[in-house]
Amino acid sequence: MVLESLFNPFGLKKRPWQMFIAGFVYSLIAFVLSYIVFRDAAGLLLVFLVVLSTLPILYTAIRNEEELDLKYTKEWKLLKEHTKVLVFFMFLFLGITAGLVFSYIAFPSAIVDTVFSLQNEAIVSVNNNVQANITGGITKINLFGKIFMNNIKVLFFCLIFSFLYGSGAIFILTWNASVIAAAMGNIIKTELAKVTTLVGLSSASAYLGVTTFSFFRYMTHGLLEIAAYFVAGLAGGIISIAIIKHNLKENRVLIDVLDLVLISVGLLLIAGVVEVYITPVLFG
Repeated sequence: MVLESLFNPFGLKKRPWQMFIAGFVYSLIAFVLSYIVFRDAAGLLLVFLVVLSTLPILYTAIRNEEELDLKYTKEWKLLKEHTKVLVFFMFLFLGITAGLVFSYIAFPSAIVDTVFSLQNEAIVSVNNNVQANITGGITKINLFGKIFMNNIKVLFFCLIFSFLYGSGAIFILTWNASVIAAAMGNIIKTELAKVTTLVGLSSASAYLGVTTFSFFRYMTHGLLEIAAYFVAGLAGGIISIAIIKHNLKENRVLIDVLDLVLISVGLLLIAGVVEVYITPVLFG
């Protein structure tokens, strides 16, 4: 109750940056508690605790968006309102990711390896798949197809989780945030070790440069994917609440949900193009 009362969900559309602070604070607390309480499964407990602290805010936000479906008659006005809540969802994701990256860098390696053990295993699995695609001579168009279909599966689960649990997509997105944070944290530590070896110190400029590189390496296409998943989660949550409130017969609700799903698929298409054709050129 204390954590969820720190931020007012009704004013966050006007001050979405507060969600960055919320995500950062929630993830730091979750990191510490997951190691202290149940370190054998700290990776999953970390995700669970972050989700637990964000659910009240997210559910309130999605419920308010469902009510807007009945208030606005023009779809473009409704989508404009949805954009505001999407912005604060994105700030929340970035805050969670930043908090976990900070934890990865700031805490001792023994603690980090324990908490992020599952995330590191996921990264190894992804890297092995990527390497297999490279050595297998897969074409870019085929790689795009594989990435897009995999992202569609994630989007589908975001939609289903939100439909079943109201704000269930946040579990999948928090897991993704933790994996991205582990990957970014590993890059930052590795590159800083190289800088320290060459220069003999870790300056503020080195931290800034390495952090910026790791951020854009994963977020160039990642932000588009996360936005797509949040849009799909919003669509699933609106359907869920509309069924509970017996508003599903309203055509405006169904049209709005369909528009959100189509927008999320469109975002994934763009993200796939960026990941396959642009990110490798920029970052190698």
